[in-house]
Amino acid sequence: MPTEERSTSVNTEKSNGEKLATGLGWFSIGLGAAELVAPGKVAHLIGLRSRENRKGLLRFYGLRELAAGVGILSQPRAAGWLWARVAGDAVDLASLGSSFKASDANRAKVTASTAAVLGVAALDLICAQQLSTNGGNGAARVTVPITQSVTIGRSPEELYAFWRDFNNLPSFMRHLESVQVTGDRQSHWKAKAPNGKTVEWDAEIVEDQPDRKISWRSLKGSDVDHSGSVTFSRAAGNRGTVVRVDVQYAPSGGALVAKAAKLLRAAPAQFIGDELRAFKCLMETGEVVQSDPSIHFGMHPGRPPAANEMTFASRA
Repeated sequence: MPTEERSTSVNTEKSNGEKLATGLGWFSIGLGAAELVAPGKVAHLIGLRSRENRKGLLRFYGLRELAAGVGILSQPRAAGWLWARVAGDAVDLASLGSSFKASDANRAKVTASTAAVLGVAALDLICAQQLSTNGGNGAARVTVPITQSVTIGRSPEELYAFWRDFNNLPSFMRHLESVQVTGDRQSHWKAKAPNGKTVEWDAEIVEDQPDRKISWRSLKGSDVDHSGSVTFSRAAGNRGTVVRVDVQYAPSGGALVAKAAKLLRAAPAQFIGDELRAFKCLMETGEVVQSDPSIHFGMHPGRPPAANEMTFASRA
């Protein structure tokens, strides 16, 4: 008898989770359509003047919302799309926080919008946790795939050698504070997060093909659960090298989701794309100038930098 009662409770919770997911899916589609079609009115509604750069950003957010809504409504297991919404909520909150400081902001409206996003974020998180727990007999592992690539005017051998020395990675991965090699195939990573905090993880290399590919995965107990690979392939016509990064990260709820979203800051694909472009700039010109003027990595232009040539004007 107790077993039957427990089964009924689980089925009811799963049903409620699915109903909530459906509602959030339609909400996402409605919000996305509004941001895409009438970004100026949305900007006014949240307390900001309508500007072209804001319209562009809102249209981008609208596309994200539409994709999430369609994904939630069309997939048998919508947990992955709900976790994507959780990450999107973190981005929205960060944007509203920045908008609050704008000179033309209506702070009362921005505050009300922030409260509304916090409420929706709580529902997204609750729903994502329910679906992740009840899907796959309670052991569902949701992964978010990201793929980005760039063509760099250097040989695969040069690019592989520079990347394989993990101590070089903070020179173009702005969020990284340090990478410490702790073994033949293991390393410890520390990255910057907002509010002066850091996230850390241990990783191991699972595949190492010299001049071609490096694959890794984070170890158990890490703040960020992820795996990925970087490949170096000669471009067509022998015009440099195509560097491709494939990453899969797995938000598991609560603090981890918040940390992952803050670490990636904007849309994850765009964030990784920015870092690949910084890598291209570093390897082709010898320097990386970040958008933050306080960060500048000086190199000798015109040739690949060596690890011992790294100089730091200042670190954020």
